[in-house]
Amino acid sequence: MSIRAAWMSFVGGATQGEIANRLGISTAKVHRLIAHAQRTGLVRFQIVGRPADCLEIEAALVEEYGLSSCLIAPDIGAGGEDSGFRAIAEVAGPHLANLLAAPNVTQVGVGMGRTLRAAIERMPRVQRSDIAIVSISGSLTRKLSANPFDVVQQLAERTGGEGYYLPVPYLADSVGERDMFLGQRSVQALLARARRSDLFVIGIGSVEDDGHLIRRDLISREEQKDLIASGAVCDLMGRFIGRDGALVAAKLGDKAVGLPFEAVRGARVVALAGGLGKLEATRAALRSGLITDLIVDEELGRNLSASNEQEKNVRTA
Repeated sequence: MSIRAAWMSFVGGATQGEIANRLGISTAKVHRLIAHAQRTGLVRFQIVGRPADCLEIEAALVEEYGLSSCLIAPDIGAGGEDSGFRAIAEVAGPHLANLLAAPNVTQVGVGMGRTLRAAIERMPRVQRSDIAIVSISGSLTRKLSANPFDVVQQLAERTGGEGYYLPVPYLADSVGERDMFLGQRSVQALLARARRSDLFVIGIGSVEDDGHLIRRDLISREEQKDLIASGAVCDLMGRFIGRDGALVAAKLGDKAVGLPFEAVRGARVVALAGGLGKLEATRAALRSGLITDLIVDEELGRNLSASNEQEKNVRTA
């Protein structure tokens, strides 16, 4: 009933009174049915286009970093930590669906993260039973439990495609343990498959307290201190880079289990990041030269653009 009422209202353009007469129910019940459809996600709205100032930020970042594309999710004015993720999800979801619908994309390599997960939750379903979705980094925590930000299964459900997990930790406890994992034939086969992906979709991680490394207990506080002391500001595919976009000499960087940078360099790499706390991390990731397409929220995008202008002014002063 809720779905039928929603179709009659949003597609048919009928008033609640007209729907009540057609269905033989009260207008109050029609109101409740439509409200239920919106609240439970049965009804979704898509706004075509973005504000002009967002388009200006996109153009500035494309020029500054040599990107193929940049999408800025407009500020939704809701406030709170999750508002940026929600805005990005609304922009990134349909965009990812369009990318995955392309017939030349038969395999996608995916990372993990809150922003990426939120985007896939809002992604329209795409009928691509022929597509393969492959982890590019370990899908487990060090306790060998499933990582809640792993998006392989989620994306496989959205597309009907086949998911391939990398059944090892995101970061090993030691270099020896990393070598043991990488020495397994099954892991080597999955990493070889991941390298052949037509498209990569990744998140950008911070090494600060609000980053996924700390929030999900992927690293210890001592390891975090070592990262910060080494100059790391960004976690990109389990590798750690400084403000200049170069790898730093952090002990933790040798424990990543997954594809290294050079394995995806030159391919199409779509990166998502949300929140002003990702400013330094996102700028470092862009300076690495790895990312070809960027999707961020307006606050983060505006600050990225502004900080670039400030640096230019300092250099020319």
